[in-house]
Amino acid sequence: MKEQIQQHVKNLLAEGKIKGFLGLRQQGTDIGPYLFTTADELEDLSLGDRQDPGDSRYPLDKVLKRIVYKYPTDTFGILVRGCDERALQQLFAVSMLHRDRVIPVGFACPPELAEQHQCWKPFPDALVAGEPSPGIVGGEDAVGSQLDLLGQLQEWFDTFDRCVKCYGCRNICPVCYCHDCTLEEAALLPTGEIPPANPNFLMTRAMHMVGRSLCIYCGLCEEVCPADIPLKSLYKLVSKMVGQEAVTPEGRAAQQGTAGSGQPSQQAAGS
Repeated sequence: MKEQIQQHVKNLLAEGKIKGFLGLRQQGTDIGPYLFTTADELEDLSLGDRQDPGDSRYPLDKVLKRIVYKYPTDTFGILVRGCDERALQQLFAVSMLHRDRVIPVGFACPPELAEQHQCWKPFPDALVAGEPSPGIVGGEDAVGSQLDLLGQLQEWFDTFDRCVKCYGCRNICPVCYCHDCTLEEAALLPTGEIPPANPNFLMTRAMHMVGRSLCIYCGLCEEVCPADIPLKSLYKLVSKMVGQEAVTPEGRAAQQGTAGSGQPSQQAAGS
């Protein structure tokens, strides 16, 4: 699969379609973002798999925003999974990135990774390598509609107290793009308090992600949370409370009919 992506990117570079390709590079045991500009450099390309599939995922679109700010007229390729492509679509919609200057190069996640993250569409439309597997809808982090939502929220308050206000969930989020963050407003959230004033801190972020239909349910916020707070489940709960069920994985899968199909749509991003 990696060889297919390497060859595809080499062709894009040789044909002058991109100035560079933003992907992941492995050096020893370290895997991190890297802007590939030559074919030879692509020998170090990584798909983010150190020991297990996807154990070194990274929100590359956050790096891409910095790159295009410096080179606003150039076109760049970017390595994407299904969730990464959904993040790009969100950023295209608010003009943080320009669709005609970004070429996604996508690969499918293996079934075990889709199962681990309960991903409803574990492949991008801009699929270059890998076999698309059926999406997972529901699962352990699903919010049961038969339960009282307010009762569930009350149970969450004890969980909120584990928060150490590290901002890891915000910093890793691929669709968090605000220049001025409400979570840093002292009038709303006093500084120097650990745990922070809850439920204000986590609920403010949840309402921001859900109310603006931003969350792509990639699960990166859960991966980096040192307190093991199941944030993706929280966002699903809040979605139901505010009548935004259509933006949950279950809602989007039902709308697009992609979960379980294992087939990319005809409209590929960047094509």
